[in-house]
Amino acid sequence: MFEHIVLLKFKPDVSNTEKEDAVKRAHDFKGNIPGIIDLSAGINMTEEKEHMQGYTLGIRVTFDSQQACRDYIPHPLHQALLQSIGPFVEGIVVMDYPIA
Repeated sequence: MFEHIVLLKFKPDVSNTEKEDAVKRAHDFKGNIPGIIDLSAGINMTEEKEHMQGYTLGIRVTFDSQQACRDYIPHPLHQALLQSIGPFVEGIVVMDYPIA
């Protein structure tokens, strides 16, 4: 299995409604993009404000293989989400790693 984690930093003027819409669209990936075993996404609610660094949305996707993660990148649903939120994002962190 292979884990894909994404943290997004939205521009200050982005509403919670727009962030919540991105979360809902990410949840649509499960069952519609091959190779996804599990997915979670949500708005950052940490009480450790000093460590947020402005990142307000997290997405975690578990794939059945690294190849499935590679195939997900160009998938139309993923690309549509990127296109829709791109203008609102000012920072992104991605971490991928194999899991047992």
